[in-house]
Amino acid sequence: MASKIVATLTIFIVILLPLIKAQWQPNAFEASLLDQACFNTENRAACLSRISAAYRQGAGGPMPILNAAIGGALEEASKTIENVSNLQSALENNVREEMAVRDCIELLNYTLDELRWSFELIEKIDPAVSNLHREESFRSWLSAALSNQETCLEGFDRTHGHLHVPVEREVRQLTQLVSNILALHKRLRRIISHPPHESNTGSATFDLPPKPTWLTKDDEKQMHESGDAVHADAVVALDGTGQFRSISEAINSAPNNSTRRYVIYVKEGEYVEQVEVTRKKTNIVLIGDGMDKTVISGSRSHASGWTTFRSATFAVSGSGFIARDITFRNTAGPEGSQAVALRVDSDCSVFYRCSIEGTYPTYLGRPWKPYSRVVFMQSYLGPKVEPAGWLEWPENSGNDTVFYGEYMNHGPGAELSGRVKWPGYHIIRDQKMASLFTVRRFIDGKSWLPSTGVTFMADLDG
Repeated sequence: MASKIVATLTIFIVILLPLIKAQWQPNAFEASLLDQACFNTENRAACLSRISAAYRQGAGGPMPILNAAIGGALEEASKTIENVSNLQSALENNVREEMAVRDCIELLNYTLDELRWSFELIEKIDPAVSNLHREESFRSWLSAALSNQETCLEGFDRTHGHLHVPVEREVRQLTQLVSNILALHKRLRRIISHPPHESNTGSATFDLPPKPTWLTKDDEKQMHESGDAVHADAVVALDGTGQFRSISEAINSAPNNSTRRYVIYVKEGEYVEQVEVTRKKTNIVLIGDGMDKTVISGSRSHASGWTTFRSATFAVSGSGFIARDITFRNTAGPEGSQAVALRVDSDCSVFYRCSIEGTYPTYLGRPWKPYSRVVFMQSYLGPKVEPAGWLEWPENSGNDTVFYGEYMNHGPGAELSGRVKWPGYHIIRDQKMASLFTVRRFIDGKSWLPSTGVTFMADLDG
């Protein structure tokens, strides 16, 4: 009996030793990618272990490392939402701080959605062919996920509470992971990207769908029909001639996660209300009687106790949203400080023949973020635009890192003599530089704008 036991143990040891020797070790290139995915994280060893384990289950090559990194960020996002939610129990009767925490939880859930979409999308990208449309969506979603955490923390400005620091600590790791994914994706694109081919116009073109699948022929038709001619699922009217007297009631009554367009016709009038189209309210179409007739108005502002995020008169998060012939207005005025008329977190949204009216005096922009990029070109600028054109942020933050430009604008607000003298401000005189920001070049508009029925200029005028 004893000899049988010894023999069994010997066989077991012989089998186990090859397994130990065969443990996976990344090559130099894979190791550098793993390092980038876990760069500057709080627990680098745990990050490397988690992503390495997920990568070993993949098919090999560099792309599974990107997939594994996104999977790690998804885990971190879920954990962060839970931890920030638990902080609510520590609130001390501070209304603005309570609002900021709620904003953070909502924004972190947006990040979770955007990471999920990115994870699903990256698996569909074939490195051997052009994937510009998917690549742009991937970068847009991750960039949005990155900015969500910044917006979350900005909500604690002047709250005078004690939760800013613990919330910042919770979101810091997630922010770093998303930033690493963007850097990793950029590096991989340089290595395995498929170059665009040149069109007969000399500009780069890509194999994109001829039109967006989310905008159908019926959608295009609705862009041009008058409000009373549209087949509406719901009608809103202040005088009681519709099913609803408020826009919020109509939107809240719309089906959740709808795969078809749900059309709401809003009759003429000024609707004083705060409207939110949540993530569950997808494919909502809001049609008014005209910019000067159907107005949605609110007056929330940072000065009146709201976070900038919550000050929006109209906020859209549900994907596939379309608005037409409506004005979105915030009447807080300059004394309200930061005040938002329209906030859009919606993917694949269209605003056609709409007006957005906010706080006066009017500036073309201000460097709230250090690498903001804004260009006005060949546009009419009205008399409400301040002579300086651009508003300085406190402590000159961003003045030298932004790119703010103007090219061949006209109208009383286009006079350049009084403009700011920042390093980041540019009066563009070179047509070649201006052409980088055209509809054709900057947003590849020729591939999808024609199907919307919106009049546009693909290139510079003249």
